[in-house]
Amino acid sequence: MPKHFHAKLITLLKTDSRFIDDEGELVKAAVIDRAWQIDHTLVRLLLREPDIKAKFFDEIEGYYIFNTNTFIDYISAKNFLANSYTHFRNKIGLNIEDKFLPERGEVSLVWPYKDCVLEGGQTQEAEKRKEIFFNEILAQDEIDRLFDLKVLTRWKRHTVDGEQKVTEIRRDENGTIRENLIIKGNNLLALHTLKTQFRGKVKLIYIDPPYNTKGESNTFGYNNSFNHSSWLTFIRSRLEIARELLRDEGLIIIAIDDEEQAYLAVLCDEIFGKVNHIGTVIVQNKPSGRTTDSYFATCHEYLHIYSKQAGLPTMNFLELTDEQKNKYTEGKGGKLFRWRDFLRTGGLSTPKERPNSYYPIYFLPQEELISLERISDAQIEILPLDSHGNKRVWRKTRPSFLKHVSNHEIKIEQNRSGLWKVRIMDKIKEGTRPKSVWIDSRYDASSHGTKLLKNLFEGQKVFSYPKSIHAVKDAIQIFTETGGDNIILDFFAGSGTTAHAILELNKEDGGNRQFILVEQLDSIKTVILPRIQKVIKEISYKDKENFVYFELKEYNQAFMDRIQASQSSEALVALWRDIAANSFLNWYVNAEIPEEAIADFIAIGHGENGLKKQKKLLAELLDKNQLYVNLSEMEDEDFGVSAEDKALNRAFYGNGLGDA
Repeated sequence: MPKHFHAKLITLLKTDSRFIDDEGELVKAAVIDRAWQIDHTLVRLLLREPDIKAKFFDEIEGYYIFNTNTFIDYISAKNFLANSYTHFRNKIGLNIEDKFLPERGEVSLVWPYKDCVLEGGQTQEAEKRKEIFFNEILAQDEIDRLFDLKVLTRWKRHTVDGEQKVTEIRRDENGTIRENLIIKGNNLLALHTLKTQFRGKVKLIYIDPPYNTKGESNTFGYNNSFNHSSWLTFIRSRLEIARELLRDEGLIIIAIDDEEQAYLAVLCDEIFGKVNHIGTVIVQNKPSGRTTDSYFATCHEYLHIYSKQAGLPTMNFLELTDEQKNKYTEGKGGKLFRWRDFLRTGGLSTPKERPNSYYPIYFLPQEELISLERISDAQIEILPLDSHGNKRVWRKTRPSFLKHVSNHEIKIEQNRSGLWKVRIMDKIKEGTRPKSVWIDSRYDASSHGTKLLKNLFEGQKVFSYPKSIHAVKDAIQIFTETGGDNIILDFFAGSGTTAHAILELNKEDGGNRQFILVEQLDSIKTVILPRIQKVIKEISYKDKENFVYFELKEYNQAFMDRIQASQSSEALVALWRDIAANSFLNWYVNAEIPEEAIADFIAIGHGENGLKKQKKLLAELLDKNQLYVNLSEMEDEDFGVSAEDKALNRAFYGNGLGDA
């Protein structure tokens, strides 16, 4: 069939958005799937062009019958997309012995990515580029190798006096590492690296993952516009290992917005168990509402909270706000109180619902005598009636009421209308039970997130849309104790708000909470490290408030960074040659680079989104199992692990290198 027919058919099929990917490339599998279903829209599309209709339809007595097999065979032919991005992938080796991987007999090597591991990378989008995320097909042995412990490097201890060399890893009497840690590297691989030392030891995980939205929040760092199913896979693989790190009474708090919150809840039900759903909190983080919304102006986000084992976690009350404290105007010092109406008018407030709380109260004004029995005709009978005369109930049962009377905590007074009202003393509390909706000016992410960070960095805007520190502090304070064992993990560290919140909480209540942050983006060096250093200097009340920084030792990750930083096809071609000569490629990629492949690669760069496609192609060549150096290869001279790093890796993992 002439090439112009191929091009015409491809152009026609691309007019249906169901058949193209995010890069505008034709997805053959989607076309074939609809063809098997004899999709009416596809059939009408093919009938538009006379030569295409003649090729794929048989005419029988004036009716056209879709020849499904002919169409599918044609689409499936390997040369159908001969000059395309997809064909180039095959030409450079993403097939074996002239067959695509799915057509091979070694079925065990090809898992649909939704059912295995989505290995994702995150880099700063200096020029608003989409990040490269990898929807890779990994067999089980490759996954095992991917999740092997990694070599750790670039160790530094940060204290109030500045950077210091790390000479030891501090542990308690039980062998648990007692250091605040900040780790640079892919968070999925970092979580697996932490598992031997922190499995079953983390009290609380607080994460703020990419929200998978396309809009104003997608302006920094994380790829915030995943394909829906890819996003869920990305999150799932991280939550599964995160659950292993939690103590039995541990919890996870996940901040999320409307785009994925419902699906995230279902995913968490699967991973943690629906019975372990502690609750979902709505936080008003943008009181003015988003101006980019077409309908409702979104002003909130969600906190999904799950426990590891139902019934084991405990919850603290929140400290009263100044506004709440100001309501208690009676009394002095720590004995402040206010008078509240003794009548219950809210839910479950009828005698039928609360029969034990419906009774008359007798009051003798001259003697200020309050009782539940009529002992004099001069007494006034007061019943729990609302302003419309409907029967309601009191806030307390008879025995409880009498106890309050004996403690002088009940008073009766006449209002302006002459009606007698019963009041009960409401003493000020140390805190208030957290509600499922948090509405307070301190949760405003602009005032207590963005502006707070700008002030720390002398007016510079170094990070977009950080969380309000008060929202994070309250979440942590509710579920951690002042004393005890409180390791808190955040593996989407962002701007470092979690560590900042922990340091402030420790100062306020004398707690010994310990943080572990993981971040892959360069913001770890430009924002997190300087931010936490500044905070430590400002609140340096304890010797222990310092942290140890280290990185997963890069190998192929360095090539990934160079791919994304490249600005031209020529630079990418030079990098390709370097990768082939010096790096581990995927096992199915031909290490030899024929000049014909180079020419095709350059031609792709001249097309729409050419440079982006070229970068994605080269990223696919790299063996993602070798983004970082595995601990098992630490002694291999090719990886250049220093003697100092070897000693610190043994100190971190134990001399058994992970078996400790």
